[in-house]
Amino acid sequence: MSTRNRELKTGKLPGTLLQDLIEGIPMLSDGAVSDRRLLVGPGVGEDAAHILFGENTLLAKTDPITFATDRIGWYAVNVNANDIAVAGGTPKWFLATLMMPPGSTEGEVRDIFGQIGEAASQIGVQLAGGHTEVTPAVTQPLICGFMLGEAPTSRTVSASGARPGDGVILTKGIAIEGTSILANECRDELVQTGISMSEINAASEFLTDPGISVLKDAQTVVAAGGVTAMHDPTEGGLATALQELAFASNVDIVVDASAVNVLSICRKICDALEIDPWGLISSGALLATVQSDNQDSVVAALRVAGIEASVIGRIEAAGMEANAPTVRVRDELDSVPTPIATFERDELARHFDAVAS
Repeated sequence: MSTRNRELKTGKLPGTLLQDLIEGIPMLSDGAVSDRRLLVGPGVGEDAAHILFGENTLLAKTDPITFATDRIGWYAVNVNANDIAVAGGTPKWFLATLMMPPGSTEGEVRDIFGQIGEAASQIGVQLAGGHTEVTPAVTQPLICGFMLGEAPTSRTVSASGARPGDGVILTKGIAIEGTSILANECRDELVQTGISMSEINAASEFLTDPGISVLKDAQTVVAAGGVTAMHDPTEGGLATALQELAFASNVDIVVDASAVNVLSICRKICDALEIDPWGLISSGALLATVQSDNQDSVVAALRVAGIEASVIGRIEAAGMEANAPTVRVRDELDSVPTPIATFERDELARHFDAVAS
């Protein structure tokens, strides 16, 4: 069967397909661009575009909210701001396309706009424009957000800067966003597995505590010095984010599984629903690679800022015989690292599809 007729699964496009599509764009096929001000363009693992704009760099990112139905406006601002933050910048201006299904009420739209305003105010972002409509093209509210930010060109960061010898730092813990969504959307199912309502309520509050924003995390890392790359783990979880980072920087990564923080309620919910937290959407965690001499001071700075963090791995040179950069996981300190699990789609999408069928 032709690959053109292959049915795609829900979630992000496979990285290999996305890279092939990007390389198929004429002005990008040979790595050259017509406008030299585009410093960082589209690429697997890259969180934002970097555009030279006077003395600074303009950072641009667009991201939709498709999983969450609760506080969708709040989500949209924060997840787009995260991608500006991991590029080393400050989010400034937000635009949103909001599409509502037929039957939506004025009150529902007002609530979403209120959420956008609340989130934007919390991080100092200005709503700069957008588009709204009611359309049968969607069956639930959908927002596609677009965030602009800026940074001094000398302080920008991309996912392609990791170098052999760097330490890999993870903040907060994995699957924070996914745990919150599961707690909100699967309450009855979780109760039936024996999880208490108090635990479910606590997990549902993960949106704000420990929170899905990595703005403070990224700003702290940049200020501490020695950062070489940052990435925002979202769909596909930590496992996919590590693979994207390895691809973008053309390096291998070895991870110590015991150093990866899986919050206890997250583990309990994932076990109950037979979900692997390593493949679960993980906004709220920040991946940063830092020069080895700086990694301890960066972790210390994060902890002083009230952000839990740990060194979870190390960057190595890509193997000469490998077809692509690899990520390997060591389960115990002296064990031989093995290839990290690969998730064709986020565990959240897999679970919801299984429930629907």
